[in-house]
Amino acid sequence: MTEPASLKSGDFEAAAKKTREGGLGTIAFAALAALILVAGRLLLFQPFNIPSGSLIPTLLIGDYVFVSKYSYGYSHFSLPSFLDLAPAAMPGRLFASQPKRGDVIVFKLPRDGQTDYIKRLIGLPGDTIQLRHSRLYINGTIVERTPLPPYSTLGHFGSPIDVPHYEETLPGGVKHEIIQMDGDEGYWDNTNVYTVPPGNYFMMGDNRDNSNDSRLAAEQQGVGFVPFDNFIGRAEMVFFSVGSESPAKDNSGGTWAIRWDRLFQPVR
Repeated sequence: MTEPASLKSGDFEAAAKKTREGGLGTIAFAALAALILVAGRLLLFQPFNIPSGSLIPTLLIGDYVFVSKYSYGYSHFSLPSFLDLAPAAMPGRLFASQPKRGDVIVFKLPRDGQTDYIKRLIGLPGDTIQLRHSRLYINGTIVERTPLPPYSTLGHFGSPIDVPHYEETLPGGVKHEIIQMDGDEGYWDNTNVYTVPPGNYFMMGDNRDNSNDSRLAAEQQGVGFVPFDNFIGRAEMVFFSVGSESPAKDNSGGTWAIRWDRLFQPVR
């Protein structure tokens, strides 16, 4: 009787070889895919979630944004914390490109070098910055703002309120929205003149009365001036967003749902 072809020893060896080759191919493909993902995470884009309301109405609590890490080049802060083992070995920035006024930037908090913050760049090195009755002055010139319809948000005590809402036009032409929860006389609506040191930047939130930013010095538990080396990247796009179904769009209570209208929106 002839042995069935499926039981021939040669066929077993061929099948085993194909199985080994297939397994190695799968492993190689998985390793390549992982390498591409890691390289993309390290060099190109990094996802961040928005945990606070300091950039309302531009970014809401529960937004997830892609940050382009290549926008300003790379410093040791561009590395994930578990790879940032020898900061002194990577001083300055590689492939540095200067940020622009109005960019929304993720950076490492200067006073601890670990906490991720996201704010809007308002002041460049050498600029003077001041607020008078909530109006922003850059290099002694008042920044144009145009009234918009009131914005529905949560007040300091968690109740929905409608607050003053403006479009601000920065020098250079960047237009963005701001809100003033305390009107024109909030705690940080009247400041001294800040002079931005060389190599540093002045950052502010668009929710002007509810933002810990460069208006408060680092030694007072604020942000203070932000060195260029601390920049991680520029916020580019909201790729996901989840929040409550509430008249106040940034409400952190209630029934949570995907904010479909915010998906794939550019950050301005």
